[in-house]
Amino acid sequence: MSGGRIVAVTTLRAAAATTGRHGTLRAVAVPLGVLGAVAAGFCYVAAVDPGQPGHYPACPLLYYTGVYCPGCGGLRGAHALAHGHLGTAIGCNAAAVAGYAVFAVVWTLWFSRTLRGRRFDPALSPGALYALCGLLLAFTVVRNLPFGAALVP
Repeated sequence: MSGGRIVAVTTLRAAAATTGRHGTLRAVAVPLGVLGAVAAGFCYVAAVDPGQPGHYPACPLLYYTGVYCPGCGGLRGAHALAHGHLGTAIGCNAAAVAGYAVFAVVWTLWFSRTLRGRRFDPALSPGALYALCGLLLAFTVVRNLPFGAALVP
């Protein structure tokens, strides 16, 4: 009877290990899929220069009002960053480059926690969310004022 029990326990452990491996592979599929989509987007922007007219649509806010939105210059910044020109990327849109860096850090934390079987909850507190919105609003206002010309793409 004890021999049958050892086989059953061993079989259960093997099944749990297999399920764990497949569960981990299934869990990391989502972060890897997100990374693949972002990498594909960056590859496209690296290959198709947003500085050349006709490749991408114009920013509607800039087109209709002449006001730079917080995203204006983001594609040109991504293109410059993909080609290794960090200074040019920051000159195109410093907020977007900071956003790319934040994405890289958050994605790395998400992937590493998922790989270890831990839950990842990147929720921001309401105060942090208001601060982020305030920073983007301030960035938008300053880049549209005469003394903020350095922030214009």
